[in-house]
Amino acid sequence: MCVIITGMSKESIVFTIGLLLLVIPHLGIPEVWKFYFFIIAGALLVIVGYSLRRSAYLRSIEKENGERGTDAFVEHVGQKASTDKYV
Repeated sequence: MCVIITGMSKESIVFTIGLLLLVIPHLGIPEVWKFYFFIIAGALLVIVGYSLRRSAYLRSIEKENGERGTDAFVEHVGQKASTDKYV
């Protein structure tokens, strides 16, 4: 199962889990198995959804100014000339 998931895109994982959530209630699967499947599917959807949201946010940052860093850089322009005679 892990080999299948690692080869899929995040969007495909969300689509596949959605299809399974749609079909599982209509199959003759015991209620306890359905309960655990719904918990696992929900957790996977939260993780993948967060990852997709974060990826979209980082892409939007890159589109704005071409940089993704959070460090601020200010070039030093030199020392101001002092007009105080006691310096």
